[in-house]
Amino acid sequence: MSEVDDCIAAKGQLLIELASAADYERIGDLTVEAYLQAGHFDDPQHEYLHFVRQVAQRGAHCDIFVARKDGQIIASMTLIQAGNEYADVALEGELEIRMLSVDPTVQRAGAGRAMVLAAIEHARQLPEVHAVSLTTGGHWSAARRLYESLGFTHRPERDWVVPDTDIRLVVYALVLES
Repeated sequence: MSEVDDCIAAKGQLLIELASAADYERIGDLTVEAYLQAGHFDDPQHEYLHFVRQVAQRGAHCDIFVARKDGQIIASMTLIQAGNEYADVALEGELEIRMLSVDPTVQRAGAGRAMVLAAIEHARQLPEVHAVSLTTGGHWSAARRLYESLGFTHRPERDWVVPDTDIRLVVYALVLES
């Protein structure tokens, strides 16, 4: 049994799979809801929130995964390799997790952890990938604790500020064991 299976077994039935086009609207809504609820954005019309709703465009270039519980999408994430136009921080040989979002009504119940573990397991299946990277908010302590608990390390030399904002983002990476 894998870490993902162990996590899912502990949290109840959770199905993690590639998203279909029929899922795209829900993924966009879920991501916006999660970001607003967490206080990452004040304005639902923020430019970045319009960007995250463009799931169909992103899905044409990236792998988008969802977590379903009782048939309902409760989490989503986008996985991107270096060189892809949607990659923010992935270096050569890295798989980047972007837009990891969990429905605010079920947060802190293990779906986020299961999604990150699924991303790690997916990365291990890609022969050219040796690490997983991601960006999170500098003050998003719950997210940072999750990533650190899974073995990710902060890479301060890769931190960055979103252009035209004062939003500081921090980069985490996990080197995959051979």
